[in-house]
Amino acid sequence: MKPNFFLFKKMLFSILFVSFFFNSALAQKSIKMTFGKNGIITYDAKQKTIAVSESGKIIFSDAKASVIVNGKTISVGDYSETVLSKETLNDNLGKGTKYTLTYTDKNNPTLIQNFYTYNNQSYFITQVEILSTNQQIATNYISPLDLGKISFDKIENLQTVFVPYDNDAFISYNSKKLDTISHNTSAEVGILFNNTSRNGFIIGSLEHTVWKSAVKTTNKKPTALFSAWAGYAEKEITRDSIAHGIVKGNKVLSPKFFVGYYSDWRNGMEDYAKTNRIVEKPYVFEWDKPTPVGWNSWGVLMEKINFDNTTKVADFFAKEIPQFRVGNTVYIDLDSFWDNMVKGGFTGDFSKLKEFADYCKSKGLEPGAYWAPFTDWGWKDGPNRKAEGSDYTFGEMWTKTGNTYFDFDGARAIDPTHPGTLKRIDYVINKLKACGFKMIKIDFLGHAAAESTSFYDKNVTTGMQAYKVGMEHLVNALDGQMLIYAAISPNMATSRYAHVRRIACDAWKTIEHTQYTLNSVNYGWWQTYSYDYIDADHVVFADVTEGENLARLISAVITGTLITGDDYSKDGIWSVRAKEWLQNKELLKIVSHGVAFRPVEGNTGKHTTEVFEQKIGNDWYIAVLNYGSTPKNYSLPLERLGIKNGNYQLQNLFTNQNTNVKNNINVSLGSKDAHLYKIINR
Repeated sequence: MKPNFFLFKKMLFSILFVSFFFNSALAQKSIKMTFGKNGIITYDAKQKTIAVSESGKIIFSDAKASVIVNGKTISVGDYSETVLSKETLNDNLGKGTKYTLTYTDKNNPTLIQNFYTYNNQSYFITQVEILSTNQQIATNYISPLDLGKISFDKIENLQTVFVPYDNDAFISYNSKKLDTISHNTSAEVGILFNNTSRNGFIIGSLEHTVWKSAVKTTNKKPTALFSAWAGYAEKEITRDSIAHGIVKGNKVLSPKFFVGYYSDWRNGMEDYAKTNRIVEKPYVFEWDKPTPVGWNSWGVLMEKINFDNTTKVADFFAKEIPQFRVGNTVYIDLDSFWDNMVKGGFTGDFSKLKEFADYCKSKGLEPGAYWAPFTDWGWKDGPNRKAEGSDYTFGEMWTKTGNTYFDFDGARAIDPTHPGTLKRIDYVINKLKACGFKMIKIDFLGHAAAESTSFYDKNVTTGMQAYKVGMEHLVNALDGQMLIYAAISPNMATSRYAHVRRIACDAWKTIEHTQYTLNSVNYGWWQTYSYDYIDADHVVFADVTEGENLARLISAVITGTLITGDDYSKDGIWSVRAKEWLQNKELLKIVSHGVAFRPVEGNTGKHTTEVFEQKIGNDWYIAVLNYGSTPKNYSLPLERLGIKNGNYQLQNLFTNQNTNVKNNINVSLGSKDAHLYKIINR
């Protein structure tokens, strides 16, 4: 026991010494906390504000933590006592120091702000705790950094990006010039950057199992302000019709927030995504197989799927395009209306559906299915319908929002914490597993994250807590037997539960669909590091021009996976182009890499950059897309693409034509056209 006793004494002395030292230091004007190579967090003890600098440049200043507790708004400026302590940090993000500011006051609960700083990271992480011993805390608002003043660039040079909460209702990202708007509120993460220099500031939440978060940037000419907080709910963005749920307890924590300044904002966004995946580890089983490629029935066949046409599609993939594979695998995924093959509905005979799955496997293909586990599409038929898998009715399971229910996209949400919902998940998933499906596309997941006035599980009080319950149960039910593909879903919170996520809302074939999808890649490509893969939805070739076909195909290739959608049970121009393009070895090499391309420009509003780039091994790839109705010439400086000036060959991956280039790429595209190039040293 003696060694442990002396170790305890040593640790206690160390903590007391540090606390005493820093408590004394708080009488001074400011205290500095270092991070990375040249980062400094400065705490102004008199004003109780936070400033951050990088290599001597002030990034922001004057930020304070603030909370709302039991209806009372409290700022750190309301506290009479402050103590700063520190301890050594060594976790999955690296080695460093954890600094803790503890605020106490007889009239307020204790407020603690932690700063996690790392020696080799360009960012730090901050989190706020609220503690009370004599009264339970109730809050739906915590801001670790409120009303920070941006200083790294002039307001007229800055872009601020609206990042959506989800990919529903054909929502778009929007990069706005800050000096032309009053404010911008972005879900989960905020971005401010100079598009010319690419210098940028990123702040975003790293945890999504309790809170929905947001970042607001405000034009206060001649300066810009930002506020980051947990407790965000807005009907047009998060789809919620009521306020964010109240979090209660003697101790309540905000999510951890990532804070960083980068010479290239794109590097910062990728760091943010990678850090999310480390801090909030995937709950879903590890994906150790190749990049998914395949077909989904919603592209053309939609509600008309049946055993005959879907097995003919399987035949096409098996016989006509045998080289369209990554790792010898291709998925044949049935979307909604697979119950056309089930006699008697979900409680009926699944034998024909199993026959389809067996048929796919006999051809060397992987069968996939679809489901929206947290929705009731038949709600207009009344509350007394019995839900599959239990004796509960749908009316008992509906998600309550006061005197009404959560309805969106034509479907009513069902409570993810209700035993009827969970038993229904078990029932349907067990049926699909018994059929032998190897992939499932799950959809309308945002319904599971809706705020409610009363969940069945009374320990659950927020939409994100409910989402965690429902999604973890779904993953457990799947038991590692299927690739999990999320369609409409929250952007950040879903990364714990899915291998693949669609980056935008539905897209099919036109140049407008391509541009819409790539808007989400333009400003959300970094999610390629939050998930195993992101996806551009089903690629359809039918009924549009060859240029639009190329653009749509390229949009998928540069997003990460490649899912097609034509009716390959019949011959047409789509089958001709599939045979030619889907077996292109250079395209499949890019797809096998499975990482989204980066945008070259970030000042396109709701529209989309025309150029994306990616380095794979020693090779550079450039995608150029003309969304317009007239031909266009492009002059692309290599340095803007991230490539060292010099002499190269430019290879068109569809025509195999090579062109010599020096320092600059000059290409011409027809209207509604696109090409994908490989840059080769010479």
